[in-house]
Amino acid sequence: MSLLDSRAASLPQGDVKLLDTPAAQRLLTEPRVAHLAYTRKDGTPRLIPVNFLWTGEELVVGAFAGTYKIRDLRARPDVAICIDTTEGLPQVLMLRGKVTLAEVEGVLPEYATIQRAGMGDEAGSAYLEAIDQPGLRMVRIGLRPTWVGVLDFQDRVPERTPQPVRAALGADR
Repeated sequence: MSLLDSRAASLPQGDVKLLDTPAAQRLLTEPRVAHLAYTRKDGTPRLIPVNFLWTGEELVVGAFAGTYKIRDLRARPDVAICIDTTEGLPQVLMLRGKVTLAEVEGVLPEYATIQRAGMGDEAGSAYLEAIDQPGLRMVRIGLRPTWVGVLDFQDRVPERTPQPVRAALGADR
């Protein structure tokens, strides 16, 4: 489901309906690395790359229990996530909200899906088999965005991209 271009262009930054725009759906469903920003327990900022799975309602990241990241997110669950393109005119999806954390025994099912998608079935399955040892505990980090921003210079706001830039990137063809 996607919003019509004219309606999507009129949505303000922050509106969660932006999740339904073509750019947001593309960035959420194609294999990409997201960047997770959070505040460490000591108050300093942290930005890390993460693999993710979009469930249609929630962005899910898998992590190993007992890490600094999990300790910090328990103390300060407010996060920002950025997913963007590296080709052509930029498309950027920015999400904000509070994460929920759920610890599980063994390999987190969403983590398995993420690894197989990124590594391929054979390599992903071999990796998962190697880490699925007795005592393994993982944490499901879930974000239901409460604020959504889309920077889409291809479809949503192409007029904001200078013509020489569009021409150089082949967007005027």
